[in-house]
Formats: sequence, C-alpha cells, structure tokens
Amino acid sequence: MKFEGIYPPVITPYNEDYSIDYAGFEILVDHLVNSGVHGIIVGGTTGEYYAQSKQERVELMRIAKRVIDGRLPLIVGVGAIRTEDCIEYGRLAKSHGADAILMSAPYYAVPTQLELANHALAIDRAVNLPIMLYNYPGRTGTTMSAEFFDRVGRSPNFAAVKESTGDVNQLHMLARDYPHITLLCGMDDQALEFFAWGARGWVCAGGNCLPQEHLALYRAVAVENDIEKGRQIMSALMPFMHALEQGGKLIQFVKHACALQGLPAGTVRRPLRPLFKSEKRELEMVLRTLKRTMARLSGDVRPEEKDNVVAINT
Repeated sequence: MKFEGIYPPVITPYNEDYSIDYAGFEILVDHLVNSGVHGIIVGGTTGEYYAQSKQERVELMRIAKRVIDGRLPLIVGVGAIRTEDCIEYGRLAKSHGADAILMSAPYYAVPTQLELANHALAIDRAVNLPIMLYNYPGRTGTTMSAEFFDRVGRSPNFAAVKESTGDVNQLHMLARDYPHITLLCGMDDQALEFFAWGARGWVCAGGNCLPQEHLALYRAVAVENDIEKGRQIMSALMPFMHALEQGGKLIQFVKHACALQGLPAGTVRRPLRPLFKSEKRELEMVLRTLKRTMARLSGDVRPEEKDNVVAINT
C-alpha cells in the first residue's frame, strides 16, 4: 500500500452527555471522502481514542468502513499500553476491513528502543497489515530513533512513518537514511519543510475542517513541485497551524473549526474542556483571514471583492 496524499485523522463527535454521535460520525467520514482526501484514519489522537471504550472504538471502525465503501483506504489506530491489547485492536481492525493500521509507542510505559521494536514486530507478526508508524513522543514519552527503525525496517509492512517529534534533525534522518519508509508530515506547522525533504503525504488534524486547503498545499509542493506557490499557501495556513500545534488545544480547535462550517463536532471528552469564548473568537478571525487569502491565491475573487468573501458559517 502506498501512503501518499492527505490523510485526516477523523474527529469523534460527541453529544451533550458525552456519548458518541454515531450519525454525526457518518456525516464526517462521508464529507471527508467526498472532499478528495486520499485516506481516512480512525482511532488517532485527534479522534480521542484514548478516552473511548473498546466497544466504541470497534463501532467507529465498523461505521467508517461501511461509509467509505471501498472509495478510500481506511487506516485504524491500535494505540494501547500493552502489546496484547494493541494486537487485539489490530486483529479487530483487520476483521473489520482496515487497509492498514496506525501504530505508536505505548504511552506511559517508556520502553527502550529494543523493547519498542519487539513490541512493534509482535504486532506486525500477529496482524500482518501495512503499518503507518506514529512517532509522537510528546504524547507517548518515547521517540522512535534510528535503532528502532533499523530493527523494524526489515519488515516490508512498516511502510510509512508519521513524524511528529518537531525535531528537524529527525526529519533529516528519516528522509536521508530510511527512504524505503514513506515519510509523512505529522507536524502541521512544518508541512512545507516536510514536503521539501520529500515527504509523500500529510496526516493532518486540520484536514477535518480544511481539506481543500490542505490538498492545495499537497498538490502545489508534492505533485507540482512549485515551492513558491506552496510557500504562499503555507503562509496563509500558518496562523491556523500555529493555533493547532502551539495552542495546547489541538482537538478543541479542530472541532470548533468543523462546527463553524456546519459539520457535527460536539464537545470533547474529559479531562479535556471546551474552548473559552475568547479562544473561539480568535479562531474565527484566523479562519476568516485564511479563507480570504486562499480565495485570492486561487483567483476565486478579485482583490477589491475580498471583503465580501464568506469565510465560515457563523
């Protein structure tokens, strides 16, 4: 399986009582498929898998597979602490038709690189699906280093890595030393740098609410090799990216941006809390400016008409 393009980790909409809005989830998945993205991830960080029961996670993967209906690949996250639990989620994903799995380091356990490699290889042997690695030490406490990639890279199932350390040296290492593992951007505010270093795709939380804008950057840099155009698009996206990566409330910002466009999003599950009113207003202004700038870049409006562009539904 080739991992190329835009892969949004779909959010999980909740009702006011914190139960999952499964009907809303269907709408979200179908919206993303129709937007032109290249694949859907269920059970990622943005989907709040860590706050869900096993039954809920399985139901979400089942619904996603039904809604996608073969139109796009489905990647399912198997995140858990115990190797046995990750294997179980992987087998459940496979039985529900997943095309690949998303694998991170087990959070809180903080394994050594050898222990982490043994963990990953055990899942690989048990599940036997293409694997997108997820290197996010900010959430798991463990960085996937060269020692880890040397060990797991011998298995062809380890096909891609979503690199989310934020460390440019890690980006350089993966691009130069592990070209057989497809490099995917996992830090939204570094997307241009990733594509310049040969990344073939982008796992983007903001793709839930701004799929066209993310697709525009991907096409400009990864497909057309137009760095100048990509720089202009990235410049327009940066205030939004900064809010996601530096604001400490990535999921809340993405959900509010979805809600502003009429998509089902709902609240977040505790211990997370919704945005403050001031944060919502700030995001709304960022999105309005972004939409106007993107419209100018695409030639959809003339400069004198820019103030008449409807940016978001409020």
